[in-house]
Amino acid sequence: MATTITITKKKYQELAEKALRYEYIYEGIKEDIFSPPPIRNVGKIIKEFKKTGQYTQKFLENLEKGLKRSSYFRI
Repeated sequence: MATTITITKKKYQELAEKALRYEYIYEGIKEDIFSPPPIRNVGKIIKEFKKTGQYTQKFLENLEKGLKRSSYFRI
């Protein structure tokens, strides 16, 4: 039994856009997203973030604090 559902053009475009975003993200994470990061040195990570100039000092401090609390980064 076939059923037809009618939606507005705006809603169709919204749903199509969401589907495309999902596909884009899915394609980008085909590798194991739960694999550990390649660098375990907190100082190096913070240094690389600072080099971009995109992050506030407060963010960098919070990031460093969080990384230091992580059992993965405790060598």
